[in-house]
Amino acid sequence: MLEQVLTIWAKGGWVMWPLLAVALWMSWVGLRLWFWLRRAPDRLGSDANWRRWIERPERAAPAARPILAYLSQGDSHPRRLSLRVTEVASGVLPVVDRQLAMLSTAVAAAPLVGLLGTVFGMLVTFQALALGGGGGQVAEAMAAGISQALFPPEVGLCIALPGLVLVNLARRRRQEIEAFFAQLESLMVQRSLHGGRRAAVQPPTADLEAAAMPRLETTPALA
Repeated sequence: MLEQVLTIWAKGGWVMWPLLAVALWMSWVGLRLWFWLRRAPDRLGSDANWRRWIERPERAAPAARPILAYLSQGDSHPRRLSLRVTEVASGVLPVVDRQLAMLSTAVAAAPLVGLLGTVFGMLVTFQALALGGGGGQVAEAMAAGISQALFPPEVGLCIALPGLVLVNLARRRRQEIEAFFAQLESLMVQRSLHGGRRAAVQPPTADLEAAAMPRLETTPALA
Protein backbone atom coordinates (compact mmCIF):
# COMPACT_ATOMS: atom_id res chain seq x y z
CA MET A 1 0.00 0.00 0.00
CA LEU A 2 2.76 2.42 0.93
CA GLU A 3 4.70 1.55 -2.19
CA GLN A 4 1.66 2.31 -4.36
CA VAL A 5 1.18 5.67 -2.67
CA LEU A 6 4.84 6.56 -3.16
CA THR A 7 4.69 5.45 -6.80
CA ILE A 8 1.65 7.61 -7.50
CA TRP A 9 3.23 10.47 -5.57
CA ALA A 10 6.42 10.25 -7.63
CA LYS A 11 4.44 10.53 -10.87
CA GLY A 12 3.56 14.09 -9.92
CA GLY A 13 7.17 15.18 -10.27
CA TRP A 14 9.35 17.27 -8.00
CA VAL A 15 6.49 19.72 -7.34
CA MET A 16 4.92 17.15 -5.03
CA TRP A 17 7.59 17.77 -2.40
CA PRO A 18 6.85 21.50 -2.08
CA LEU A 19 3.17 20.52 -1.88
CA LEU A 20 4.00 18.17 0.97
CA ALA A 21 5.86 20.97 2.75
CA VAL A 22 2.87 23.31 2.31
CA ALA A 23 0.51 20.62 3.64
CA LEU A 24 2.65 20.02 6.73
CA TRP A 25 3.01 23.75 7.38
CA MET A 26 -0.73 24.32 7.02
CA SER A 27 -1.52 21.39 9.32
CA TRP A 28 0.86 22.65 11.99
CA VAL A 29 -0.45 26.23 11.89
CA GLY A 30 -4.08 25.10 11.72
CA LEU A 31 -3.87 22.68 14.65
CA ARG A 32 -1.98 25.16 16.79
CA LEU A 33 -4.55 27.87 16.04
CA TRP A 34 -7.49 25.56 16.71
CA PHE A 35 -6.18 24.38 20.09
CA TRP A 36 -5.38 27.98 21.04
CA LEU A 37 -8.92 29.08 20.17
CA ARG A 38 -10.31 26.35 22.40
CA ARG A 39 -8.52 27.97 25.35
CA ALA A 40 -9.61 31.52 24.51
CA PRO A 41 -11.06 33.65 27.36
CA ASP A 42 -14.65 33.29 26.16
CA ARG A 43 -14.38 29.51 26.65
CA LEU A 44 -13.40 29.82 30.32
CA GLY A 45 -17.03 30.12 31.36
CA SER A 46 -20.53 31.01 30.23
CA ASP A 47 -21.96 34.53 30.22
CA ALA A 48 -23.67 33.87 33.55
CA ASN A 49 -20.37 32.70 35.04
CA TRP A 50 -18.58 35.83 33.91
CA ARG A 51 -21.34 38.00 35.43
CA ARG A 52 -20.88 36.24 38.78
CA TRP A 53 -17.11 36.38 38.51
CA ILE A 54 -17.14 40.13 37.91
CA GLU A 55 -19.12 40.58 41.14
CA ARG A 56 -17.04 38.00 43.04
CA PRO A 57 -13.57 37.76 41.43
CA GLU A 58 -12.36 35.44 44.19
CA ARG A 59 -14.82 32.78 42.98
CA ALA A 60 -13.71 32.95 39.35
CA ALA A 61 -12.02 30.12 37.50
CA PRO A 62 -8.23 30.08 37.98
CA ALA A 63 -7.60 30.95 34.34
CA ALA A 64 -9.99 33.94 34.52
CA ARG A 65 -8.60 35.48 37.72
CA PRO A 66 -5.62 37.27 36.11
CA ILE A 67 -7.95 38.98 33.62
CA LEU A 68 -10.40 40.07 36.31
CA ALA A 69 -7.57 41.16 38.61
CA TYR A 70 -6.11 43.39 35.92
CA LEU A 71 -9.51 44.84 35.00
CA SER A 72 -10.37 45.54 38.65
CA GLN A 73 -7.15 47.29 39.61
CA GLY A 74 -6.77 51.05 39.62
CA ASP A 75 -9.44 53.60 38.87
CA SER A 76 -12.93 52.30 38.07
CA HIS A 77 -13.79 55.15 35.73
CA PRO A 78 -15.70 53.77 32.71
CA ARG A 79 -13.22 55.17 30.21
CA ARG A 80 -10.26 53.64 32.01
CA LEU A 81 -12.09 50.33 32.29
CA SER A 82 -12.66 50.41 28.53
CA LEU A 83 -8.96 51.05 27.96
CA ARG A 84 -7.99 48.11 30.18
CA VAL A 85 -10.39 45.79 28.34
CA THR A 86 -8.89 47.00 25.06
CA GLU A 87 -5.41 46.20 26.38
CA VAL A 88 -6.47 42.66 27.30
CA ALA A 89 -8.10 42.19 23.89
CA SER A 90 -4.96 43.49 22.17
CA GLY A 91 -3.04 40.63 23.74
CA VAL A 92 -5.45 38.05 22.31
CA LEU A 93 -6.80 39.19 18.94
CA PRO A 94 -3.44 39.97 17.25
CA VAL A 95 -2.31 36.42 18.01
CA VAL A 96 -5.36 35.08 16.19
CA ASP A 97 -4.79 37.49 13.31
CA ARG A 98 -1.18 36.38 12.84
CA GLN A 99 -2.11 32.71 12.84
CA LEU A 100 -4.99 33.37 10.45
CA ALA A 101 -2.66 35.23 8.09
CA MET A 102 -0.22 32.31 7.99
CA LEU A 103 -3.03 29.79 7.54
CA SER A 104 -4.59 31.82 4.72
CA THR A 105 -1.19 32.06 3.03
CA ALA A 106 -0.78 28.28 3.14
CA VAL A 107 -4.30 27.76 1.77
CA ALA A 108 -3.62 30.13 -1.12
CA ALA A 109 -0.17 28.66 -1.80
CA ALA A 110 -1.28 25.04 -2.23
CA PRO A 111 -3.25 25.49 -5.51
CA LEU A 112 -0.58 27.82 -6.89
CA VAL A 113 2.14 25.25 -6.30
CA GLY A 114 -0.12 22.71 -8.00
CA LEU A 115 -0.44 25.00 -11.02
CA LEU A 116 3.35 25.24 -11.10
CA GLY A 117 3.37 21.48 -11.51
CA THR A 118 0.96 21.87 -14.44
CA VAL A 119 3.38 24.23 -16.17
CA PHE A 120 6.33 21.89 -15.78
CA GLY A 121 4.21 18.91 -16.82
CA MET A 122 3.24 20.66 -20.04
CA LEU A 123 6.90 21.44 -20.70
CA VAL A 124 7.77 17.77 -20.34
CA THR A 125 4.93 16.87 -22.70
CA PHE A 126 6.07 19.38 -25.32
CA GLN A 127 9.62 18.10 -25.06
CA ALA A 128 8.36 14.58 -25.76
CA LEU A 129 6.42 15.83 -28.78
CA ALA A 130 9.49 17.67 -30.02
CA LEU A 131 11.42 14.43 -30.16
CA GLY A 132 9.12 13.24 -32.94
CA GLY A 133 8.82 9.73 -34.22
CA GLY A 134 7.03 6.97 -32.43
CA GLY A 135 7.95 4.21 -30.08
CA GLY A 136 7.39 3.50 -26.46
CA GLN A 137 9.86 6.04 -25.13
CA VAL A 138 7.98 9.00 -26.58
CA ALA A 139 4.68 7.64 -25.30
CA GLU A 140 6.13 7.14 -21.83
CA ALA A 141 7.57 10.66 -21.83
CA MET A 142 4.21 12.12 -22.85
CA ALA A 143 2.41 10.08 -20.19
CA ALA A 144 4.86 11.30 -17.56
CA GLY A 145 4.34 14.90 -18.65
CA ILE A 146 0.56 14.55 -18.54
CA SER A 147 0.78 13.02 -15.06
CA GLN A 148 2.92 15.92 -13.87
CA ALA A 149 0.45 18.37 -15.42
CA LEU A 150 -2.73 16.88 -13.89
CA PHE A 151 -1.80 15.32 -10.57
CA PRO A 152 -0.22 18.28 -8.67
CA PRO A 153 -3.24 20.62 -9.13
CA GLU A 154 -5.55 17.93 -7.76
CA VAL A 155 -3.34 17.45 -4.73
CA GLY A 156 -3.10 21.22 -4.24
CA LEU A 157 -6.88 21.56 -4.23
CA CYS A 158 -7.25 18.64 -1.82
CA ILE A 159 -4.80 20.37 0.52
CA ALA A 160 -6.47 23.79 0.23
CA LEU A 161 -10.10 22.76 0.80
CA PRO A 162 -9.74 21.57 4.44
CA GLY A 163 -7.59 24.61 5.15
CA LEU A 164 -10.28 26.89 3.73
CA VAL A 165 -12.87 25.34 6.04
CA LEU A 166 -10.53 25.82 9.00
CA VAL A 167 -9.92 29.46 8.05
CA ASN A 168 -13.66 30.18 8.01
CA LEU A 169 -14.15 28.46 11.38
CA ALA A 170 -11.24 30.40 12.89
CA ARG A 171 -12.61 33.71 11.58
CA ARG A 172 -15.97 32.96 13.16
CA ARG A 173 -14.26 32.17 16.47
CA ARG A 174 -12.36 35.45 16.22
CA GLN A 175 -15.65 37.31 15.86
CA GLU A 176 -16.97 35.47 18.92
CA ILE A 177 -13.90 36.46 20.94
CA GLU A 178 -14.23 40.08 19.83
CA ALA A 179 -17.91 40.08 20.82
CA PHE A 180 -16.97 38.55 24.18
CA PHE A 181 -14.57 41.40 24.98
CA ALA A 182 -17.22 43.95 23.98
CA GLN A 183 -19.69 42.28 26.34
CA LEU A 184 -17.06 42.07 29.08
CA GLU A 185 -16.40 45.79 28.71
CA SER A 186 -20.13 46.50 28.97
CA LEU A 187 -20.45 44.39 32.13
CA MET A 188 -17.46 46.07 33.78
CA VAL A 189 -18.75 49.56 32.94
CA GLN A 190 -22.24 48.70 34.21
CA ARG A 191 -20.76 47.39 37.45
CA SER A 192 -18.71 50.58 37.84
CA LEU A 193 -21.69 52.86 37.18
CA HIS A 194 -23.94 50.82 39.47
CA GLY A 195 -21.36 51.00 42.24
CA GLY A 196 -21.03 54.76 41.77
CA ARG A 197 -24.78 55.34 41.96
CA ARG A 198 -25.04 53.15 45.04
CA ALA A 199 -22.27 55.12 46.74
CA ALA A 200 -23.96 58.41 45.81
CA VAL A 201 -27.37 57.35 47.15
CA GLN A 202 -26.07 55.95 50.43
CA PRO A 203 -24.83 58.82 52.70
CA PRO A 204 -21.49 58.32 54.42
CA THR A 205 -21.53 57.19 58.06
CA ALA A 206 -19.41 60.15 59.13
CA ASP A 207 -22.00 62.60 57.79
CA LEU A 208 -24.76 60.81 59.70
CA GLU A 209 -22.80 61.04 62.92
CA ALA A 210 -22.06 64.73 62.33
CA ALA A 211 -25.73 65.44 61.68
CA ALA A 212 -26.72 63.68 64.90
CA MET A 213 -24.24 65.52 67.15
CA PRO A 214 -26.19 68.85 67.49
CA ARG A 215 -29.32 67.00 68.55
CA LEU A 216 -27.40 65.22 71.26
CA GLU A 217 -25.88 68.49 72.54
CA THR A 218 -29.21 70.35 72.69
CA THR A 219 -30.94 67.63 74.67
CA PRO A 220 -31.82 69.12 78.12
CA ALA A 221 -30.04 67.55 81.03
CA LEU A 222 -32.06 65.71 83.61
CA ALA A 223 -32.22 67.23 87.08
